[in-house]
Amino acid sequence: MRTALVLLFLLALAAVPGSTFPQRALNQAKVERYFVDHPTLAPFLDKLSAFDVFASPWFAAIYLLLFVSLVGCLVPRIRVHSRALIRRPPAAPRNLDRLPVSASGQTGGEPAAVATAVRRTLTRNRWRTVVRTEPTGAVTVSAEKGYLRETGNLAFHVALVALLVGVASGSLWGWKASVLVVEGNAFCDTVQAYDSFTPGTRMRDAALPSFCVQLDDFQGTYQANGQPEDFLAKVEYVQGNQAYSQNPDEKYDLKVNHPLRLDGANVYLINHGYAPVLRYTDKYGTVFEESPAFLPQDSQLTSEGAFVLPDANQDPKSASRARNVQMAFTGFFLPTAPASGPPIQSVSPKLEDPAVTLVGYRGDTGLDSGIPRSVYSIDQNQVDSGALKSVGSKKLSVGETWTLDDGTKLQFVGVKEFMTVQVGHDPGEKIVLVAAVFMLLGLITSLTVRRRRLFVRISPDGRMAVGGLARTDPDRFASEFDALSQRLVAAQSPPDVPADTKESVAVGKEGSS
Repeated sequence: MRTALVLLFLLALAAVPGSTFPQRALNQAKVERYFVDHPTLAPFLDKLSAFDVFASPWFAAIYLLLFVSLVGCLVPRIRVHSRALIRRPPAAPRNLDRLPVSASGQTGGEPAAVATAVRRTLTRNRWRTVVRTEPTGAVTVSAEKGYLRETGNLAFHVALVALLVGVASGSLWGWKASVLVVEGNAFCDTVQAYDSFTPGTRMRDAALPSFCVQLDDFQGTYQANGQPEDFLAKVEYVQGNQAYSQNPDEKYDLKVNHPLRLDGANVYLINHGYAPVLRYTDKYGTVFEESPAFLPQDSQLTSEGAFVLPDANQDPKSASRARNVQMAFTGFFLPTAPASGPPIQSVSPKLEDPAVTLVGYRGDTGLDSGIPRSVYSIDQNQVDSGALKSVGSKKLSVGETWTLDDGTKLQFVGVKEFMTVQVGHDPGEKIVLVAAVFMLLGLITSLTVRRRRLFVRISPDGRMAVGGLARTDPDRFASEFDALSQRLVAAQSPPDVPADTKESVAVGKEGSS
């Protein structure tokens, strides 16, 4: 048990990095942002699996050791408790007045008849009883109650093992993915469509279900102080054999904590933001229009992002490709720009006066190198090396156009919203749910039920002695024993003795009678 407690503490301690650092399984974009903000620390933490804590080898080692320790703890306890359930209550001790609580009184009738009546009374109150006859002729009744305490304790720990099994099955055969979807766009359940994909150890890509989801409209409502009130993503989806036709035929209102439940997968809304619609016209008249997602940086949804155009300013009549004329823009998007002051921070998350503040770069964006790069920022190494050179900055409101030094133009056309969803399947979630319910019931039972014993001895001369003890919470048992012993003694008192002349019941605690 001590080993299990230590391992449980270590498991809780090991889970702390999972809530401190962004996790790839939950939000790949935040992990990439952490790498940008902490270029030196992030690679070191990544080697320690700080961004994949719950899939790391060291977390799995603690998890497995805890599982083995719990099983090794439970097997002997279940065996002992099973024998205790079968075993009859022990014989009454010789001196009942030495027990923590005791009482005595005079009864009428034969000891065997009185013992039968006492046993009947205790059985009605759910006591396990056994009647024994002593060599002296006295008859004793031994009673026990509270076996559910240990049953609840064992149920809690067995459910904990089941919960570990459920979580492990989800890690082995489940999968998680995340994807950012801008209004008007859709995604299908393929590995290539996701921004991040984390399969279970035993999960295969072929096990992915078939479905597609399209975001038609995103609506966010906020209070006057800017605090979020509600988020609603109106989506359409199709699943089954027709999924990859990308013609959704079912509608659903996706909300936080109200996922879209599909066959073999659930879609959860976990984040949202804005995607400004930017239109760039190069010197050859080619128009590039995109809605790059700008990632929120604060509670007012001040967002940062990039608009990279590796194909801009390429002569359509020439077979060669020039790198030094590519374009890139980076900066901030503000849902509500301030009326005065520098336009670098939004004053509200509501889309009331949107604006973008962009810095333009011309040169080699580095995207032709074949090295994977983030779509939410430009390569700072290209800027530092001089491959990308700044061509100025500009604040744009909706509809405004920025004419650059070479005659090319960038227009802020409008704003779309995007949602980030987590998609996944966990085959152990039902096991975890049932285990959690039984853990709660077992814990409540073990905390509320008290184990106690009661002994009654009826002597041949008609004297009844009652004693009891409780393994836990003796103060509460004293009041219960007082009421029960008085009822037992009074019920068996001689009927021909007036109530005011019956021998009084003496109740003692901690060894006094």
